[in-house]
Amino acid sequence: MSQNQSSRKWYQNAVVYQIYPRSFYDTNNDGVGDINGIRQKLNYIKSLGVNVIWLCPVYSSPMVDNGYDISDYRNIDQSFGTLEDMDNLIKEAGELGMKVLMDLVVNHCSDKHVWFQEAIKDPKSKYANYFLFQETTNGKAPNNLRSHFGDPAWTNIPGTNRWYFHAFAPEQPDLNWENPELREEIYDMVNWWLDKGLGGFRIDAIGNLKKDKQVFEHKHFEADGPDGLTNCDPYILSQPGIEVYLSELNERTFKPHDAMTVAEVDVPPELLPQFVGPNGFFSMAFDFSYTDIDVKCVPQFEDPTFTVDDIRDCIYKSQLDAQAVGWTAPYLENHDQCRSLNKYIPNDEDRGYKSASMLGTLFFCLRGTPFIYQGEELGMTNVVMNDISEYNDVLVQNQVKVGLDIGKTKEWMLRYFNRRSRDNARTPFPWNGEENAGSTGKGVKPWLKVNPNNNVINVEKEEKDENSVLNFYRRLIDLRQNSEIHDELVYGNFVTTEHKGGIIAYRRQYNGRSVLVINNFVNTEQIIDAPKGKLVFQNFGPLNESNGKVTVAPFQSLVFLEN
Repeated sequence: MSQNQSSRKWYQNAVVYQIYPRSFYDTNNDGVGDINGIRQKLNYIKSLGVNVIWLCPVYSSPMVDNGYDISDYRNIDQSFGTLEDMDNLIKEAGELGMKVLMDLVVNHCSDKHVWFQEAIKDPKSKYANYFLFQETTNGKAPNNLRSHFGDPAWTNIPGTNRWYFHAFAPEQPDLNWENPELREEIYDMVNWWLDKGLGGFRIDAIGNLKKDKQVFEHKHFEADGPDGLTNCDPYILSQPGIEVYLSELNERTFKPHDAMTVAEVDVPPELLPQFVGPNGFFSMAFDFSYTDIDVKCVPQFEDPTFTVDDIRDCIYKSQLDAQAVGWTAPYLENHDQCRSLNKYIPNDEDRGYKSASMLGTLFFCLRGTPFIYQGEELGMTNVVMNDISEYNDVLVQNQVKVGLDIGKTKEWMLRYFNRRSRDNARTPFPWNGEENAGSTGKGVKPWLKVNPNNNVINVEKEEKDENSVLNFYRRLIDLRQNSEIHDELVYGNFVTTEHKGGIIAYRRQYNGRSVLVINNFVNTEQIIDAPKGKLVFQNFGPLNESNGKVTVAPFQSLVFLEN
């Protein structure tokens, strides 16, 4: 059913702009973007038409995993600025009508956090029960589970028989959510931030909080790879009992503040009502089915084999599953993905305004709160690294070893990372076509290689071009937020169509009105029956209609308000 006004939430009318602070804008010429850089660029962000900003982690951190290893939840890392800078950002964004979200990383912390330092110093301290320790007598790990990053999930405390569990890097020990005292620490910290005026959180790896008892069993699991390890996911993802923690977290923190929360969690359809239903733990959750389609369909490190039909099926299922129970958060890109143009558009010559604007239309008109990742609005593409050593991503370093172990060459792995590495989305933001893309000072070495196509893809150039990807995104956001089809695009039901071939189409229906969104996903013309109604939006023209048929040009998007 379409939503009535009484059930509407403020975040349903939001458009979120995600910022990777290290790469956005550097004001002190140390090669790393900072909070003051974001403050200086608030007018640019506002000009897009967005009303929520999501920051990747800026907490104090050793930066082993670029801030997802937090050493102090109540302070800002000095590379990004100060707590006062953060307070000012929240205030100044609010004055422009924008709320700020932060990342909430509470599955694990940094091994440099005082909690962990105290835990390894004194096994009898209260902090030892903040983490997941096991003791062995044979000098070996309790078991052979593998972390998400490819290394063993158990690490030894040197000089002891104690081991700690980590679902990610060894520098990111998992927290023990079974411990009520630990949970109280987390709730107090979350409320501290929300009381500062924060709009909410994107919640990282939240599906990992509850561990199956087998995680702690001293045994050898059947290996699923040549490394002799086995994937930890079946024992830590969305385990029975996690709902106790998530419900308590929501009731104690998010709900009283009317906070917007988006969970990074792979939820099976039967659990969606608990997670994102009207009384769910979170406002919405990301769905990875269509953004991970290039890795889920093939063996590890191989080239993707998905089709337009596969993408359409993923989008349809994702939308219908979420619609049946609650809200969702469609997105094309984020800091953990490669650039969408490289993922979905196979030919270099096809990557440009037409395909970028088609992808934007396809995803932006879906049901849910749309998320835009910095640079997506410019049509940014992957960066080509010439050597694996150029990558900063901790995941790359772990995966290189895995690839070599299964017989891949370094050249093969470099080609794979140039296609799929997370660093593709993390290159410095191109403000102009000059040295360092204007992201940091001239002569300064940026923390990560600048994409050399910044002379073509940059804000300064696209601002001047009415037909740029940047100005298209402004029109697209205005279509959702302010046009005659606002209610259909924000609150309308998602309805599939019978279109096949290279077309991905759907309807958004609200209060007896219907909007038809047609997208040609391929580089050949597609012929469809002419829609009955008026054309209200397109990424480029003309509308080629004749004899009751419409010839949809390669990468053309058409939006009709139907009769």
